[in-house]
Amino acid sequence: MSDDFDLFVIGAGSGGIATARRAAEYGAKVGIVEYSRLGGTCVNRGCVPKKLMVYASHFPQQFEEAQGYGWSAVSSTLDWGKMIGAVNDEVTRLNGIYQRMLDNSKVEIIRGYGKFVDSHTIAISDPESGAEIRKVTAEKILIAVGGKPTKPENIPGIEHAITSDDIFHLPEQPKRIVILGGGYIGVEFACILNGLGSEVTQVIRADKILRGFDEDLRSEIQEAMQKHGIRIVNQMQDIALEKTEEGLKLTIRGEEEKTVVADAVSLAATGRRPNLENLGLENTKVEVCNGAIAADEYSQTAEPHIFAIGDCTDRINLTPVAINEGRALADTQFGGKSRTMSYENIPTAVFSTPEAATVGLTEAEAKETYGKDEIKIYRSKFRPMYYVLPGKEEKTLMKLVVEEKTQKVVGAHMVGEHAAEIIQGVAIAVKMGATKADFDATVGIHPSSAEEFVTMR
Repeated sequence: MSDDFDLFVIGAGSGGIATARRAAEYGAKVGIVEYSRLGGTCVNRGCVPKKLMVYASHFPQQFEEAQGYGWSAVSSTLDWGKMIGAVNDEVTRLNGIYQRMLDNSKVEIIRGYGKFVDSHTIAISDPESGAEIRKVTAEKILIAVGGKPTKPENIPGIEHAITSDDIFHLPEQPKRIVILGGGYIGVEFACILNGLGSEVTQVIRADKILRGFDEDLRSEIQEAMQKHGIRIVNQMQDIALEKTEEGLKLTIRGEEEKTVVADAVSLAATGRRPNLENLGLENTKVEVCNGAIAADEYSQTAEPHIFAIGDCTDRINLTPVAINEGRALADTQFGGKSRTMSYENIPTAVFSTPEAATVGLTEAEAKETYGKDEIKIYRSKFRPMYYVLPGKEEKTLMKLVVEEKTQKVVGAHMVGEHAAEIIQGVAIAVKMGATKADFDATVGIHPSSAEEFVTMR
Protein backbone atom coordinates (compact mmCIF):
# COMPACT_ATOMS: atom_id res chain seq x y z
CA MET A 1 0.00 0.00 0.00
CA SER A 2 1.43 3.37 -1.01
CA ASP A 3 1.90 6.28 1.37
CA ASP A 4 -0.53 9.19 1.47
CA PHE A 5 2.27 11.69 0.81
CA ASP A 6 5.78 11.81 -0.59
CA LEU A 7 6.56 14.46 2.04
CA PHE A 8 4.58 15.33 5.12
CA VAL A 9 5.55 18.43 7.10
CA ILE A 10 4.75 18.96 10.78
CA GLY A 11 4.59 22.70 11.32
CA ALA A 12 3.59 25.45 8.88
CA GLY A 13 6.08 28.10 9.90
CA SER A 14 8.37 29.84 7.44
CA GLY A 15 10.73 26.86 7.16
CA GLY A 16 8.02 24.23 6.84
CA ILE A 17 6.11 26.20 4.23
CA ALA A 18 9.27 26.92 2.20
CA THR A 19 10.15 23.21 2.18
CA ALA A 20 6.62 22.12 1.26
CA ARG A 21 6.35 24.54 -1.65
CA ARG A 22 9.80 23.75 -3.03
CA ALA A 23 9.16 19.98 -2.84
CA ALA A 24 5.79 20.44 -4.55
CA GLU A 25 7.50 22.34 -7.37
CA TYR A 26 9.50 19.17 -8.04
CA GLY A 27 6.27 17.18 -8.35
CA ALA A 28 6.14 15.69 -4.86
CA LYS A 29 2.78 15.08 -3.22
CA VAL A 30 3.01 17.18 -0.07
CA GLY A 31 0.88 17.60 3.05
CA ILE A 32 1.41 19.90 6.00
CA VAL A 33 -0.20 19.98 9.44
CA GLU A 34 -0.56 23.08 11.61
CA TYR A 35 -2.68 23.70 14.70
CA SER A 36 -2.28 27.49 14.73
CA ARG A 37 -1.94 30.31 12.24
CA LEU A 38 0.21 29.80 9.16
CA GLY A 39 3.63 31.44 9.17
CA GLY A 40 4.88 30.34 12.57
CA THR A 41 6.70 32.52 15.07
CA CYS A 42 8.11 35.03 12.59
CA VAL A 43 4.83 36.06 11.01
CA ASN A 44 2.57 35.73 14.04
CA ARG A 45 4.60 36.32 17.19
CA GLY A 46 8.00 37.58 16.08
CA CYS A 47 9.70 39.35 13.22
CA VAL A 48 6.71 40.92 11.49
CA PRO A 49 4.54 42.25 14.36
CA LYS A 50 7.66 43.20 16.33
CA LYS A 51 9.11 45.24 13.44
CA LEU A 52 5.79 47.05 12.98
CA MET A 53 5.90 47.97 16.68
CA VAL A 54 9.51 49.14 16.23
CA TYR A 55 8.31 51.56 13.56
CA ALA A 56 5.53 52.79 15.84
CA SER A 57 8.01 53.39 18.66
CA HIS A 58 10.16 55.73 16.55
CA PHE A 59 7.52 58.38 15.84
CA PRO A 60 7.83 60.33 19.13
CA GLN A 61 11.52 61.00 18.56
CA GLN A 62 10.87 61.84 14.90
CA PHE A 63 8.23 64.39 15.92
CA GLU A 64 10.80 65.99 18.19
CA GLU A 65 13.65 65.86 15.66
CA ALA A 66 11.48 67.50 12.99
CA GLN A 67 11.56 70.74 14.98
CA GLY A 68 15.26 71.06 14.23
CA TYR A 69 14.32 71.21 10.55
CA GLY A 70 11.75 73.95 11.02
CA TRP A 71 8.59 71.96 11.64
CA SER A 72 6.29 73.11 14.42
CA ALA A 73 5.97 71.06 17.58
CA VAL A 74 3.52 68.17 17.47
CA SER A 75 1.30 67.08 20.31
CA SER A 76 0.34 63.46 19.76
CA THR A 77 -0.72 60.50 21.87
CA LEU A 78 -0.62 56.79 21.19
CA ASP A 79 -3.81 54.82 20.74
CA TRP A 80 -2.45 51.45 21.89
CA GLY A 81 -5.57 49.54 20.88
CA LYS A 82 -5.51 50.98 17.37
CA MET A 83 -1.82 50.17 16.94
CA ILE A 84 -2.18 46.59 18.21
CA GLY A 85 -5.28 46.13 16.05
CA ALA A 86 -3.47 47.35 12.94
CA VAL A 87 -0.49 45.10 13.67
CA ASN A 88 -2.68 42.02 14.09
CA ASP A 89 -4.70 42.90 10.98
CA GLU A 90 -1.46 42.81 8.99
CA VAL A 91 -0.61 39.43 10.50
CA THR A 92 -4.04 38.16 9.40
CA ARG A 93 -3.42 39.48 5.88
CA LEU A 94 -0.10 37.62 5.71
CA ASN A 95 -1.82 34.44 6.90
CA GLY A 96 -4.11 34.69 3.91
CA ILE A 97 -1.12 35.08 1.58
CA TYR A 98 0.50 31.93 2.98
CA GLN A 99 -2.79 30.07 2.54
CA ARG A 100 -2.97 31.10 -1.11
CA MET A 101 0.68 30.19 -1.73
CA LEU A 102 0.17 26.69 -0.36
CA ASP A 103 -3.08 26.28 -2.27
CA ASN A 104 -1.39 27.38 -5.50
CA SER A 105 1.41 24.89 -4.86
CA LYS A 106 -1.15 22.09 -4.40
CA VAL A 107 0.03 21.43 -0.85
CA GLU A 108 -2.70 19.90 1.32
CA ILE A 109 -3.13 21.77 4.61
CA ILE A 110 -4.52 19.84 7.57
CA ARG A 111 -5.53 21.76 10.68
CA GLY A 112 -4.59 20.01 13.90
CA TYR A 113 -1.77 18.62 16.04
CA GLY A 114 0.56 16.11 14.43
CA LYS A 115 2.03 13.27 16.51
CA PHE A 116 4.15 10.28 15.49
CA VAL A 117 2.41 6.92 15.88
CA ASP A 118 5.42 5.23 14.29
CA SER A 119 8.24 6.46 12.08
CA HIS A 120 6.06 6.65 8.95
CA THR A 121 2.64 7.46 10.47
CA ILE A 122 1.30 10.72 11.88
CA ALA A 123 -1.90 10.91 13.91
CA ILE A 124 -3.67 14.27 13.65
CA SER A 125 -5.89 15.50 16.46
CA ASP A 126 -8.39 18.33 16.59
CA PRO A 127 -6.78 21.48 18.08
CA GLU A 128 -9.83 22.17 20.26
CA SER A 129 -11.21 18.81 21.37
CA GLY A 130 -8.00 16.80 21.12
CA ALA A 131 -9.88 13.99 19.37
CA GLU A 132 -8.05 12.16 16.61
CA ILE A 133 -9.39 13.19 13.21
CA ARG A 134 -7.02 11.46 10.80
CA LYS A 135 -3.92 9.34 10.31
CA VAL A 136 -1.53 9.90 7.43
CA THR A 137 1.53 8.04 6.19
CA ALA A 138 4.46 9.52 4.30
CA GLU A 139 7.63 8.34 2.62
CA LYS A 140 9.53 11.28 4.10
CA ILE A 141 8.59 13.43 7.08
CA LEU A 142 9.87 16.86 8.06
CA ILE A 143 9.71 18.21 11.60
CA ALA A 144 9.52 22.00 11.49
CA VAL A 145 7.73 22.79 14.75
CA GLY A 146 9.87 25.78 15.77
CA GLY A 147 10.39 26.97 19.32
CA LYS A 148 8.48 28.64 22.11
CA PRO A 149 9.33 31.16 24.84
CA THR A 150 10.30 29.82 28.23
CA LYS A 151 9.73 31.05 31.76
CA PRO A 152 12.51 30.24 34.22
CA GLU A 153 11.07 27.80 36.74
CA ASN A 154 13.32 28.83 39.63
CA ILE A 155 11.79 32.31 40.06
CA PRO A 156 9.09 32.54 42.74
CA GLY A 157 5.95 34.18 41.35
CA ILE A 158 6.98 33.71 37.70
CA GLU A 159 3.39 32.65 36.91
CA HIS A 160 2.47 36.34 37.08
CA ALA A 161 4.81 37.19 34.19
CA ILE A 162 3.89 37.16 30.53
CA THR A 163 6.11 35.99 27.66
CA SER A 164 7.27 37.81 24.56
CA ASP A 165 4.40 36.19 22.61
CA ASP A 166 1.80 37.89 24.81
CA ILE A 167 2.89 41.48 24.26
CA PHE A 168 1.11 41.61 20.90
CA HIS A 169 -2.25 40.98 22.55
CA LEU A 170 -2.16 43.20 25.63
CA PRO A 171 -5.43 45.19 25.67
CA GLU A 172 -3.76 48.18 27.33
CA GLN A 173 -0.28 49.65 27.27
CA PRO A 174 1.69 48.88 30.43
CA LYS A 175 2.81 52.14 32.00
CA ARG A 176 5.59 50.41 33.92
CA ILE A 177 7.14 47.18 32.72
CA VAL A 178 10.08 45.02 33.69
CA ILE A 179 11.92 43.01 31.07
CA LEU A 180 13.62 39.90 32.38
CA GLY A 181 16.56 38.90 30.18
CA GLY A 182 19.28 40.60 28.18
CA GLY A 183 19.06 38.71 24.89
CA TYR A 184 17.96 40.32 21.64
CA ILE A 185 14.24 39.68 22.30
CA GLY A 186 14.41 41.40 25.67
CA VAL A 187 16.46 44.29 24.29
CA GLU A 188 14.12 44.83 21.36
CA PHE A 189 11.00 44.91 23.53
CA ALA A 190 12.67 47.16 26.09
CA CYS A 191 13.38 49.67 23.32
CA ILE A 192 9.95 49.32 21.73
CA LEU A 193 8.05 49.92 24.96
CA ASN A 194 10.36 52.74 25.99
CA GLY A 195 9.78 54.44 22.64
CA LEU A 196 6.03 54.02 23.03
CA GLY A 197 6.15 55.78 26.39
CA SER A 198 6.28 53.00 28.98
CA GLU A 199 8.63 53.19 31.95
CA VAL A 200 11.03 50.31 31.33
CA THR A 201 13.37 48.45 33.65
CA GLN A 202 15.49 45.66 32.19
CA VAL A 203 16.94 43.07 34.56
CA ILE A 204 19.93 40.98 33.42
CA ARG A 205 22.29 38.49 35.05
CA ALA A 206 25.47 39.70 33.31
CA ASP A 207 27.11 43.12 33.30
CA LYS A 208 25.96 43.79 29.72
CA ILE A 209 23.12 42.93 27.38
CA LEU A 210 23.41 40.78 24.23
CA ARG A 211 25.81 38.06 25.31
CA GLY A 212 27.59 36.58 22.30
CA PHE A 213 27.62 39.78 20.26
CA ASP A 214 30.73 41.92 19.72
CA GLU A 215 31.77 43.76 22.90
CA ASP A 216 31.80 47.20 21.27
CA LEU A 217 28.30 46.60 19.91
CA ARG A 218 27.05 45.48 23.34
CA SER A 219 28.50 48.51 25.10
CA GLU A 220 27.24 50.97 22.52
CA ILE A 221 23.65 49.73 22.59
CA GLN A 222 23.50 49.47 26.36
CA GLU A 223 24.83 53.00 26.81
CA ALA A 224 22.35 54.36 24.26
CA MET A 225 19.43 52.53 25.89
CA GLN A 226 20.31 54.05 29.25
CA LYS A 227 20.57 57.52 27.70
CA HIS A 228 17.09 57.00 26.25
CA GLY A 229 15.70 56.38 29.73
CA ILE A 230 15.74 52.60 30.10
CA ARG A 231 16.87 51.50 33.54
CA ILE A 232 19.18 48.49 33.33
CA VAL A 233 19.71 46.46 36.49
CA ASN A 234 22.67 44.14 35.92
CA GLN A 235 24.56 41.46 37.85
CA MET A 236 21.24 40.08 39.05
CA GLN A 237 21.60 36.85 41.04
CA ASP A 238 18.08 36.11 42.30
CA ILE A 239 14.65 37.55 41.68
CA ALA A 240 11.19 37.05 43.12
CA LEU A 241 7.80 38.32 41.92
CA GLU A 242 4.83 39.11 44.09
CA LYS A 243 1.40 40.44 43.15
CA THR A 244 0.45 43.40 45.34
CA GLU A 245 -2.18 46.14 45.34
CA GLU A 246 0.39 48.52 43.85
CA GLY A 247 1.20 46.16 41.00
CA LEU A 248 3.70 43.40 40.38
CA LYS A 249 6.51 43.78 42.89
CA LEU A 250 9.93 42.44 41.92
CA THR A 251 12.63 41.91 44.51
CA ILE A 252 16.02 41.76 42.79
CA ARG A 253 19.11 40.54 44.60
CA GLY A 254 22.57 41.26 43.27
CA GLU A 255 25.38 43.24 44.87
CA GLU A 256 22.55 44.88 46.75
CA GLU A 257 18.79 44.29 46.97
CA LYS A 258 16.48 46.38 44.79
CA THR A 259 12.71 46.56 44.51
CA VAL A 260 10.81 47.45 41.34
CA VAL A 261 7.03 47.75 40.93
CA ALA A 262 5.51 47.17 37.51
CA ASP A 263 1.98 47.44 36.14
CA ALA A 264 0.31 44.07 36.58
CA VAL A 265 2.65 42.52 34.02
CA SER A 266 6.29 41.74 33.66
CA LEU A 267 7.72 40.51 30.41
CA ALA A 268 9.75 37.30 30.61
CA ALA A 269 12.17 37.33 27.67
CA THR A 270 14.66 34.83 28.97
CA GLY A 271 14.95 32.57 25.97
CA ARG A 272 13.18 30.01 23.80
CA ARG A 273 13.34 26.25 23.49
CA PRO A 274 12.34 23.72 20.79
CA ASN A 275 8.63 22.97 20.80
CA LEU A 276 8.82 19.18 21.08
CA GLU A 277 6.10 18.35 23.61
CA ASN A 278 3.54 15.72 22.57
CA LEU A 279 5.25 15.15 19.24
CA GLY A 280 5.57 11.41 19.81
CA LEU A 281 9.30 11.30 19.11
CA GLU A 282 9.56 8.36 21.51
CA ASN A 283 7.78 6.33 18.83
CA THR A 284 10.66 6.92 16.44
CA LYS A 285 14.46 6.65 16.55
CA VAL A 286 14.82 10.45 16.29
CA GLU A 287 17.37 11.60 18.85
CA VAL A 288 16.96 14.64 21.09
CA CYS A 289 20.14 16.26 22.40
CA ASN A 290 20.07 19.09 24.95
CA GLY A 291 16.38 19.60 24.29
CA ALA A 292 16.74 19.90 20.50
CA ILE A 293 16.38 17.45 17.62
CA ALA A 294 19.74 16.16 16.44
CA ALA A 295 20.13 16.53 12.68
CA ASP A 296 23.13 16.34 10.33
CA GLU A 297 24.24 18.79 7.65
CA TYR A 298 21.48 17.50 5.37
CA SER A 299 18.86 18.02 8.13
CA GLN A 300 18.58 14.23 8.45
CA THR A 301 17.81 12.74 11.86
CA ALA A 302 18.72 9.29 13.20
CA GLU A 303 15.72 8.06 11.18
CA PRO A 304 16.98 8.31 7.56
CA HIS A 305 13.57 9.41 6.20
CA ILE A 306 12.78 11.92 8.97
CA PHE A 307 14.26 15.40 8.78
CA ALA A 308 14.26 18.49 11.01
CA ILE A 309 14.92 22.15 10.31
CA GLY A 310 14.63 25.51 12.01
CA ASP A 311 14.39 26.38 15.68
CA CYS A 312 13.53 22.84 16.78
CA THR A 313 17.14 21.89 15.97
CA ASP A 314 18.47 24.88 17.94
CA ARG A 315 21.33 25.62 15.54
CA ILE A 316 20.94 29.21 14.36
CA ASN A 317 17.41 30.29 15.20
CA LEU A 318 16.65 32.76 12.43
CA THR A 319 13.78 32.66 9.95
CA PRO A 320 15.96 32.98 6.81
CA VAL A 321 18.10 30.10 8.09
CA ALA A 322 15.07 27.83 8.48
CA ILE A 323 13.87 28.78 4.98
CA ASN A 324 17.28 28.06 3.45
CA GLU A 325 17.59 24.76 5.34
CA GLY A 326 14.17 23.73 4.04
CA ARG A 327 14.86 24.64 0.45
CA ALA A 328 18.22 22.84 0.54
CA LEU A 329 16.41 19.77 1.90
CA ALA A 330 13.79 19.87 -0.86
CA ASP A 331 16.45 20.39 -3.55
CA THR A 332 18.41 17.41 -2.22
CA GLN A 333 15.54 14.99 -1.64
CA PHE A 334 13.24 15.86 -4.55
CA GLY A 335 15.16 18.05 -7.00
CA GLY A 336 18.26 15.99 -7.63
CA LYS A 337 20.48 18.89 -6.48
CA SER A 338 22.32 17.78 -3.38
CA ARG A 339 23.29 20.77 -1.26
CA THR A 340 23.67 21.81 2.34
CA MET A 341 23.11 24.99 4.29
CA SER A 342 26.21 27.08 5.02
CA TYR A 343 26.23 28.50 8.53
CA GLU A 344 29.25 30.74 7.99
CA ASN A 345 28.86 34.51 7.82
CA ILE A 346 25.12 34.65 8.42
CA PRO A 347 24.12 38.29 8.95
CA THR A 348 21.72 39.19 11.72
CA ALA A 349 20.20 42.29 13.26
CA VAL A 350 18.91 43.51 16.60
CA PHE A 351 16.01 45.93 16.10
CA SER A 352 16.83 47.93 19.17
CA THR A 353 17.03 51.72 19.37
CA PRO A 354 19.66 52.30 18.10
CA GLU A 355 19.54 49.41 15.67
CA ALA A 356 22.43 46.97 15.38
CA ALA A 357 23.54 44.46 12.76
CA THR A 358 26.45 42.14 12.37
CA VAL A 359 28.05 39.55 10.09
CA GLY A 360 31.04 37.30 10.58
CA LEU A 361 33.28 37.02 13.63
CA THR A 362 33.30 39.26 16.67
CA GLU A 363 36.64 40.75 17.67
CA ALA A 364 37.00 38.17 20.45
CA GLU A 365 36.12 35.25 18.15
CA ALA A 366 38.57 36.44 15.50
CA LYS A 367 41.42 36.71 18.01
CA GLU A 368 40.65 33.26 19.34
CA THR A 369 40.54 31.83 15.82
CA TYR A 370 43.55 33.55 14.26
CA GLY A 371 45.57 34.73 17.24
CA LYS A 372 45.52 38.03 19.12
CA ASP A 373 48.35 39.58 17.08
CA GLU A 374 46.88 38.49 13.74
CA ILE A 375 43.78 40.69 13.92
CA LYS A 376 43.49 44.38 13.11
CA ILE A 377 40.43 46.41 14.07
CA TYR A 378 39.09 49.37 12.10
CA ARG A 379 36.55 51.42 14.00
CA SER A 380 34.59 54.60 13.32
CA LYS A 381 32.21 56.41 15.66
CA PHE A 382 30.42 59.57 14.58
CA ARG A 383 27.23 61.60 14.73
CA PRO A 384 25.18 61.09 11.55
CA MET A 385 24.27 64.23 9.62
CA TYR A 386 20.57 63.73 10.35
CA TYR A 387 21.07 64.55 14.04
CA VAL A 388 23.06 67.76 13.53
CA LEU A 389 20.10 70.12 13.08
CA PRO A 390 17.99 68.56 15.86
CA GLY A 391 21.05 68.97 18.10
CA LYS A 392 21.03 65.37 19.29
CA GLU A 393 24.14 63.44 20.26
CA GLU A 394 23.07 60.11 18.78
CA LYS A 395 26.07 58.14 17.58
CA THR A 396 26.74 55.50 14.95
CA LEU A 397 29.44 52.86 15.42
CA MET A 398 30.99 50.91 12.56
CA LYS A 399 33.65 48.26 12.94
CA LEU A 400 35.62 45.97 10.65
CA VAL A 401 37.56 42.95 11.91
CA VAL A 402 40.44 42.13 9.55
CA GLU A 403 42.81 39.14 9.49
CA GLU A 404 46.26 40.68 8.99
CA LYS A 405 47.92 37.95 6.91
CA THR A 406 45.32 37.83 4.14
CA GLN A 407 43.74 41.24 4.82
CA LYS A 408 40.39 39.43 4.63
CA VAL A 409 37.46 41.11 6.36
CA VAL A 410 36.22 38.42 8.74
CA GLY A 411 33.67 40.51 10.63
CA ALA A 412 31.59 43.67 10.21
CA HIS A 413 29.48 45.26 12.94
CA MET A 414 27.32 48.36 13.14
CA VAL A 415 25.18 50.23 15.63
CA GLY A 416 23.05 53.03 14.24
CA GLU A 417 20.11 53.86 12.01
CA HIS A 418 19.54 51.50 9.07
CA ALA A 419 22.21 49.11 10.38
CA ALA A 420 20.32 46.06 9.07
CA GLU A 421 19.92 47.52 5.59
CA ILE A 422 23.61 48.47 5.42
CA ILE A 423 25.02 45.21 6.85
CA GLN A 424 22.89 43.19 4.42
CA GLY A 425 24.97 44.64 1.57
CA VAL A 426 28.25 44.37 3.48
CA ALA A 427 27.43 40.71 4.20
CA ILE A 428 27.67 39.90 0.49
CA ALA A 429 31.24 41.20 0.43
CA VAL A 430 32.18 39.32 3.62
CA LYS A 431 30.59 36.11 2.29
CA MET A 432 32.63 36.44 -0.93
CA GLY A 433 35.87 36.86 1.03
CA ALA A 434 36.48 40.55 0.34
CA THR A 435 39.68 42.10 1.67
CA LYS A 436 40.21 45.45 3.32
CA ALA A 437 41.74 46.59 0.02
CA ASP A 438 38.49 45.67 -1.75
CA PHE A 439 36.57 47.83 0.73
CA ASP A 440 39.08 50.68 0.28
CA ALA A 441 38.84 50.49 -3.52
CA THR A 442 35.06 50.88 -3.40
CA VAL A 443 33.81 54.42 -3.94
CA GLY A 444 31.54 55.58 -1.17
CA ILE A 445 28.11 57.15 -1.60
CA HIS A 446 28.29 60.65 -0.15
CA PRO A 447 26.82 61.84 2.09
CA SER A 448 25.76 58.61 3.75
CA SER A 449 26.60 56.68 6.88
CA ALA A 450 27.34 53.57 4.83
CA GLU A 451 30.34 55.19 3.15
CA GLU A 452 32.25 54.89 6.43
CA PHE A 453 32.66 51.18 5.73
CA VAL A 454 34.82 52.00 2.69
CA THR A 455 36.75 54.95 4.14
CA MET A 456 38.03 53.57 7.46
CA ARG A 457 41.78 53.96 8.02
